[in-house]
Amino acid sequence: MRLFIRIVERRSFTAAANDLEVPRSTATKVINEMESRLGARLLQRTTRVVRPTLDGEAYYHRCRGILDDIEDADGAFSGAQPKGLLRIEVQGTLARHFLMPGLPDFFARYPEIELSMSESDRWVDLAQEGVDCALRYGKLRDSDMIARQLTMLERVTCATPGYLARFGTPLATDTASLAGHRMVGLRSITTGNVTPLEFIEQGQSKAIALSAILSVTGTESYLSGIRLGLGLAQVPRFHIENDLKNGVLVQVLESTPPPSMPVSIMYLRSRQLSPRVRVFLDWVAREFAKERAAPMT
Repeated sequence: MRLFIRIVERRSFTAAANDLEVPRSTATKVINEMESRLGARLLQRTTRVVRPTLDGEAYYHRCRGILDDIEDADGAFSGAQPKGLLRIEVQGTLARHFLMPGLPDFFARYPEIELSMSESDRWVDLAQEGVDCALRYGKLRDSDMIARQLTMLERVTCATPGYLARFGTPLATDTASLAGHRMVGLRSITTGNVTPLEFIEQGQSKAIALSAILSVTGTESYLSGIRLGLGLAQVPRFHIENDLKNGVLVQVLESTPPPSMPVSIMYLRSRQLSPRVRVFLDWVAREFAKERAAPMT
């Protein structure tokens, strides 16, 4: 199982064999025997790369879970440091702002953990894709996963001075003054729908969809569209703190702000006792707690 997993991850018999210090011929023999025993083709081999078949992909995730369970059970009795590969899925901007700065300390504390981090805004099936946990921004859809809320991020409505000079500055207390304005659209990867602007007005949540000459699915492109003066937008304050200070962007409609959005870490119920997952969850919670406690500069 370890050899098979390594071949799938390295996409190479030779690389996997070298990693595990076995002859290439032995690796080939072991996999051939495994496929014969299971009665299924697990790997597609070409001269350039090795890829799992659909059966191989499913078997890979089962093997990964079995070996993780064995490792975790052994570690619980030996009192050993958490070790092994931890797979996480993170929205890119959250990774760069909240996680990356503290990773040297995390690895110093847990030197035997290897972190494989994917950055994506799409909804990930943790069980299907073999991911241990996912860091997500925004409202969560219903699922059988466990979600642990880490913080609430303040959002602001903003635009460039050039945009406001052209279209006018909306009244701080009146969303009706948005008539004639446009927005940079943030489009859902899943549904294709453009998310409307949201406001808290007189204690009630209010959604307003403006016309959008640009709609995007990625955060970086969304921020670029705002900075180019293509419309109003709503973003977490941490994204644009420097832009606001430097006058690149201007906050508007301060008295009717968008609702804050949660940041949550999600994980499978079956993996909640994994030492690797547990120490990572606790570390992430501490990183966000430090961010909340840090004074604004």
